[in-house]
Order: sequence, then structure tokens, then C-alpha cells
Amino acid sequence: MDKRTDLVEFESMLLGRHVHMSTRSIGDDGELERGAYILLSRLEVEGALSIGQLAEAFDLDVSTLNRRTAALTKAGLIERIPDPEGGIARKFRLTEEGERRLQEGRAWIMAGLDTILEGWSPEDVEAFAGYLRRFNTDIERVSGRPWPRP
Repeated sequence: MDKRTDLVEFESMLLGRHVHMSTRSIGDDGELERGAYILLSRLEVEGALSIGQLAEAFDLDVSTLNRRTAALTKAGLIERIPDPEGGIARKFRLTEEGERRLQEGRAWIMAGLDTILEGWSPEDVEAFAGYLRRFNTDIERVSGRPWPRP
């Protein structure tokens, strides 16, 4: 195995660990868990999605997504609506509270990143973001599961 790939494996493992440790709950009050944050982010970028579309996007079975969306609906973060395009399946969309909590969670994450990147030059931050995007889009290409970007 190529030693450079070993370095990428090790550093990506550590990044995953750091992300997992720091975002078990997102926000100062710990109200938004990581999975909810990702699902709400997807709805923010794509708009209303059916349970089938969510299952495909996250590569999860429908029963898992039914439990997650039920919890988010009960918490008032998403709501079920008729398909805006007239389809049969009902869709989920963010509520105002869901949007507020998503933005609150994002601000908390951004504050943490600002602290970590405090000593970096703007050029270094931009280059790092570019490499992360390239890495993610290549993962998406290989997996066949692109993630929409704003």
C-alpha cells in the first residue's frame, strides 16, 4: 500500500473522531444531534423530500428514516406536506423552528471552526476547503451518491 494513502487514512480517521466527539450534540444547549443536523441541512439545500428520497439520499432503509422523521416532526423541526409538484407521496420540509435550530447549530459549528482556524491565513483556509470539497466530491463520485451543494 502507498505510504501517502496510509497518511490520508490515518488523518481522515482522526478527523472523523474529532467530528464525532465534538458534534454528538450541536449547539450550546446540546439540542440538535448530528444526524438531525445533517438531515435538516439536506432539506434546506434540496427543499421538500419524500421518505423514499431521504432513504435514497442517506442510503438508509425507510423504517430507519420513518423513526428519524417521526422524532423530528414531534420536535417541530420538520413537517409533512402534500407534494408541491402534485405527486402522491407526502414530503417533509423544514419548519420555521427547524430552520432556526439549524442556523443556531451551524453558528455553533462555525464558531468552533473559527477557533481552530484562527491562526490560518485566508489562503490556507480556502485551499483546505478546496481539498475537502475535492475529497468529498470524489467520494460521492465513487459511491454514486452526490450531495447537493448550495
